[in-house]
Amino acid sequence: MNFDRLISRLNSYQAPIRIILFLLTLLAIWLPISAPMYLIFGEPVGIALTILLYCEFLGLIWWWGRKISQYAHPFRYYGLSFTSQNGRDFLFGLSLGSATLFIFMGLQASLGWLALQTVHWHDPLPTRLLPAIGVYFVDWQGAIAPGLLTSIGVGFAEEMLFRGWILSELERDYSKRTALISASLFFAVLHFIKPLNVILATWSQFVGLVILSMALVLARWRCDGRLGVAIGLHGGLVWCYYIVNTTHLLKPTGAVPEWVTGLNGNPLAGLMGIIFLSAIAIGFRYSPKKQA
Repeated sequence: MNFDRLISRLNSYQAPIRIILFLLTLLAIWLPISAPMYLIFGEPVGIALTILLYCEFLGLIWWWGRKISQYAHPFRYYGLSFTSQNGRDFLFGLSLGSATLFIFMGLQASLGWLALQTVHWHDPLPTRLLPAIGVYFVDWQGAIAPGLLTSIGVGFAEEMLFRGWILSELERDYSKRTALISASLFFAVLHFIKPLNVILATWSQFVGLVILSMALVLARWRCDGRLGVAIGLHGGLVWCYYIVNTTHLLKPTGAVPEWVTGLNGNPLAGLMGIIFLSAIAIGFRYSPKKQA
């Protein structure tokens, strides 16, 4: 089979088949390099291999966009454009995500559902704690700066994959509604590959992941296909959760069940988190479309 016939045949498949074939191709390129390196060097090369995988993903979706989907500018089609407007979209999304989670945590604290961690003066203070009257302090620089870099990386990586390439592939074959639901379910399922007992115990997190993905899809559509807001919003939520989680700033008081505040401290796995995410999704659904 020549190359042109192969391209034509790939284009004839429905989106789910194309996505699976793409992912298998990506693994076929990555595994022959990563497997020997991991066997030789072990865990220390794990991050480097993950970065290699994502770089290969970016290269492959560019090739796929040019050769399979016939896009003149694949990254732009997937929502990644290095323009001032997309930059402003990103900052707006980052601010929205950060503010939303801080309001979410602050509301629960004001209701008495969460409490600031406190220290006991008769106990020796850990070296990384700053003594303050009744308030638990940590190395904020160590939490904020790494958290920001990590969150931007996670937001960029996941948005390019789920709301960028996968959503675009689904939109080629299906209606916007079907693409929205399919992309959101795909996102939630891939984040929920866990033992059955854990899935049953944290099922509400699956609902939160679906609604989060819907909000991010709607954010992209609101911005005429640009990913800036989606990347920023995703990054802002991850950033604030990282700060609160790593500093242990807040703890549940037990005033309400965990399924209200979030199972295991995860906002996505609680009723309040689902309500907040639903409000964001509704806001994007009914806000005016933002042009370039």
